[in-house]
Amino acid sequence: MTFRQFAFNNVLRNKRLYVAYFLSSLFTVMVFFTFANFAFHPTLSGGEMKSSVVSGMTVAGGIIYVFSFFFILYSMSAFLRSRKKEFGVLMIQGMSNQQIRWMVFLENMLIGLFSTVLGILLGLVFSKGILLVAENMLVLDQGLHFYVPFMAIILTFISFIVLFLVISIFVTIVLRTNKLVQLIKGDQVEKSEPKANIWLTLIAVLLLGSGYAIALIVEGVEVVMALVPVVLLVTLGTYLLFSQLSVYVIRKLKGNKLLFWKKTNMLLFSDLSYRMKDNARAFFMVAIISTVAFSAIGTLVGFHSLLTDGVKQANPISFVYHVNEDHDPANIELIEKTLKDYDLSYDKAEIEIPYYDHEAFGASVPIVNASTYNEFARLIDEKKITLQPDEIITLEQSTANMMVTEPLENYPITLEDGTEVMADKAKDDSAVRDVLPGMDQYYIVGDKIESQLAPPKDVYSHIAWQVIDGDNDAIIAAGEELSAELYALFAIDYTVYDINKMWSPVLFVGLFIGIVFFVSAGSFLYFRLYADLDDDKQKFTAINKIGLTTGEMNRVISKQVAILFFTPIIVALIHGAVALTALSHMFGYSIVKESAMVLGCFFVIQVIYFTIVRYFYVKQVKIAVKYSELS
Repeated sequence: MTFRQFAFNNVLRNKRLYVAYFLSSLFTVMVFFTFANFAFHPTLSGGEMKSSVVSGMTVAGGIIYVFSFFFILYSMSAFLRSRKKEFGVLMIQGMSNQQIRWMVFLENMLIGLFSTVLGILLGLVFSKGILLVAENMLVLDQGLHFYVPFMAIILTFISFIVLFLVISIFVTIVLRTNKLVQLIKGDQVEKSEPKANIWLTLIAVLLLGSGYAIALIVEGVEVVMALVPVVLLVTLGTYLLFSQLSVYVIRKLKGNKLLFWKKTNMLLFSDLSYRMKDNARAFFMVAIISTVAFSAIGTLVGFHSLLTDGVKQANPISFVYHVNEDHDPANIELIEKTLKDYDLSYDKAEIEIPYYDHEAFGASVPIVNASTYNEFARLIDEKKITLQPDEIITLEQSTANMMVTEPLENYPITLEDGTEVMADKAKDDSAVRDVLPGMDQYYIVGDKIESQLAPPKDVYSHIAWQVIDGDNDAIIAAGEELSAELYALFAIDYTVYDINKMWSPVLFVGLFIGIVFFVSAGSFLYFRLYADLDDDKQKFTAINKIGLTTGEMNRVISKQVAILFFTPIIVALIHGAVALTALSHMFGYSIVKESAMVLGCFFVIQVIYFTIVRYFYVKQVKIAVKYSELS
């Protein structure tokens, strides 16, 4: 058997440890190939899409490629740490340090070659399905038809072969073998029970608590100013959480005799503090990477909702034409003719909105009577309002307006004679915001108050058409045609369509990057979990001989794996929820639904991942226990 054949067989013998490394590398290659496939797709090769989609794909591909380097490097180092005993045995058999390095180099290149080739092949197999998913997510004028991406294949193959080559060379240079005795013992060196520093534990609580408090309290532009200190506080607090606070909590739980001596809890807590301490860096890395993934995707989804749902909510009327000094009466005829050509039936309304100087508020504000409000309210099936002659109410600014201002209800209206009158804050009225065109706050006043106002600074006329029957695609097409002809026309459905067309590539790219980060975080957990598999085999084999049943062993392992698997993810979910809440405070727009959807989806994925890993982990321990019984 040649040395190359030995390296090849070694990979097959260690397939359990290599499988996560191989599958994660394969997935990363497939994702990179997918991005390259999009970037070279003929539909995306020119026009406006070249600057939006392709540029985004290029940046995302670069991010994934750089992240892949560090991820594969970490995976390789974790794999090598788990092979200390193997290296010791090989050195006893006469293998030199140079030969061990050469073996590691060949193994890594072998895995790299297979994962690159299979990643490209799987990308090709599923490319049509992926293109269909992208076609539904991206708002495109043309479909993404299947094609043979020669350039994407070449770019992916060369990029990842170079990546694996660089990592293999780097690993062989920095690889150092310890003394033979230490290699043979592996991780079985006796360790004292980890202890937590009470001061560092308190600092962890203080850092996380203060970081959360600042993130949840600040609003508006203050969120941006608080971003850096909050990130520093939470990041440092997270590391201390896993290295100190978790150990402290476990020691306290072990000190509770009622809990510790209950059923099989002794087995659960016996080495949990060791694992939390040993895995602190890995858990910290997983928590931070997952938080970045949650926050990035949640931010993209939330901002997309703000741009689409927010704008739609702020402008509920299908078509609004703003009459200005360049107004041509023929424009009205053009609008109505176009709507008729697209078989759109509508209801029409015309209003004038006067704007008045408001020195106390610092800007001119709209002040309208109830009749003006009601004329547009009827178009969107809102209730009409009735005001007493001397009543004043205010309506808040639209949620789509990111420029948060002081509420108008805090400022009086100045009448022509200099008298100041305040709005009725306690009035319970059925008036709703987002009825009149525009996204600013405005007053609604009774007839008596209106008659006592000074002449307005400006008066803007608006004509609105609310579609009551028609196909949605026809509404968008009519809006596109009219918007190209009339800059003074606002077509909300076409505007939302245009926003989706520009924003969907960003959302699509961000989603892929987030998935890559999350899968990588799960792979980190897999490596750390399986690094302790041999110890668990020995432990449960010994305990099985003194009466531990299979059911009890399953429950202990399941609890232990769940704690190690979900602790960093739950921490990341909390971090992400706080970050997304702060984001909603910055924009003044609630993204609770979007945040819950994103975090919930990732949690479900993690549960599925845990179920699969737990099944194979328990299976490996059972095989070891059964083999011990037969021997």
